[in-house]
Amino acid sequence: MVSSSNESYDRGIILGNAAAPGTSTNTSKFQTVQREDGKLVDFVIFPPGDPEDPRNWPLWRKWSIIIALLPIDLSGSFAASGFSPASMEFSKDMHVSTEVATLGLSMYVLGLAFGPMALAPLSEVGSVHNILELAEERTNAISPTIQYFGRSPVYIIFYGIFLLFLVGTALVENLGGFLVLRILSGLFVGVTTACLPEANFGGTIADLFEPHDTGIAMSCFLWAATVGSPLGYFLFSFVAQTKGWRVVFWALLGICGGFWLIMAATLKETRHSVLLIRRAEQERKRTGNESIEVPDNMKQRGSNELFRIALSRPFRFLATEAIIQFGAIYNGYLYGLSFLFNSAFSLVFGPEGHGFDGVGVGLSFLGICVGITLGPFTNLWQEAYYQRWLKNHRGKGAPEARIQLGKIAAVVFPISLFWFSWTSYKSIHWIVPIIASGFWGWSFYTLILMTYTYTEDSYKVYSASALAALGLIRNIAGAGFPLFAEQLFQNEGNEWAGSILAFLALVMIPIPFIWSRYGKALRMKSPWAKQHMDDLTPDEVGDDVEEHYH
Repeated sequence: MVSSSNESYDRGIILGNAAAPGTSTNTSKFQTVQREDGKLVDFVIFPPGDPEDPRNWPLWRKWSIIIALLPIDLSGSFAASGFSPASMEFSKDMHVSTEVATLGLSMYVLGLAFGPMALAPLSEVGSVHNILELAEERTNAISPTIQYFGRSPVYIIFYGIFLLFLVGTALVENLGGFLVLRILSGLFVGVTTACLPEANFGGTIADLFEPHDTGIAMSCFLWAATVGSPLGYFLFSFVAQTKGWRVVFWALLGICGGFWLIMAATLKETRHSVLLIRRAEQERKRTGNESIEVPDNMKQRGSNELFRIALSRPFRFLATEAIIQFGAIYNGYLYGLSFLFNSAFSLVFGPEGHGFDGVGVGLSFLGICVGITLGPFTNLWQEAYYQRWLKNHRGKGAPEARIQLGKIAAVVFPISLFWFSWTSYKSIHWIVPIIASGFWGWSFYTLILMTYTYTEDSYKVYSASALAALGLIRNIAGAGFPLFAEQLFQNEGNEWAGSILAFLALVMIPIPFIWSRYGKALRMKSPWAKQHMDDLTPDEVGDDVEEHYH
């Protein structure tokens, strides 16, 4: 079994840290390993305290990268919901129904679903997580190799292509071309802006922070991912009402283009494997010692191997892992509702409801924005609880210590939906359902954060695939829910339509409580999660899980 320690870089006997033969290189930068064929090689590593290790960078450098990426994260959701306030004018311009116009949102979100699945896991190969994933499932088939370029080029190139698609979307003259451009926009922006560990953002967090110290950075990224949709509707409602749908996309281009320039000027490569490959090349040139290498798992991978593992494992997790199934249900439903509200709020607060115009409907989304923004502050308590747990258990983490606040949010979630539904009458002041939406926004953020931190802590080196599975279901639901929102609220009425959604939320209340009570047992039953359980008693360790793979 391959472990996640620094001594698991490759198969062979580790002889210790030593200088490359015939050189005076700092001994701590190399680890001498005897391969199975008897050959001695010197692997480059990041020794403790190495200033070139991104985890040892000063805090200002780490947070300058995160701050530069947060607007990119926000803009991915802006491009989704920013179109919604302009969809009515779009339907008239293109001579289609409002339901067909909603496809402009759904196709973009569908692209978000498949972008991280198809591209982000491949860009992630070679990072700490996926190096170990690939080490568990090597293929002997000979296939073409793929070169990896690091995270920064992925951010800059793919987001740059997204900007080009925004230009095309603003100029397109027919519905078919518009929908194709929308799904392609979502596909390319999804690789960079899906702020989860299955995509580039989550990998950057893992590069910069130790596993137990990622909580604050992850909460910031998830704030941007969740607040972006309602905030985008609010901001672009002003443009849609006064300038029209094409100007919405030109405005997006200007805003996103500015974010892209800031990102390009600020980013610094963080991916460990890329940095170590560069170090090995420099040392070979400097010393002439060809035995200086990076571990095999950091080298180029065969394309067959990449597609077999990176793209198939998320589906295996969805089919076999109870933790992933629970998380996918919650994530799909939460994100589906967040985009369904684009249509629901237009009916509740628009001309047929409280009589607001387009800008007024946009302003009504501020309740959700405020609720989501409170989430990172309340998460400080959750993070403090988790750190106390680590201290009291000698640094051994338990994913179940991540979900205390999620239990409260699971109860608040359906209550806020019932509150919103039965205060949506025209006779009740509009502030009341908006306050309810604020509580929904807080529960939305808190539950999303809970599911992702719990999953990442449970699967660790396999979290890229585990979270890709959640992300796929999340965005498929986000694409599907808006398509039936208008019919649901018009046919059932605002009160009962919202109540149906609330009753479904009631069914999901037990999920965090099941994780809290039975999470450890579920992890023990998983051949992937069990490998990373440092909270087992000696009697629970059992047999080596490697037998599951051979």
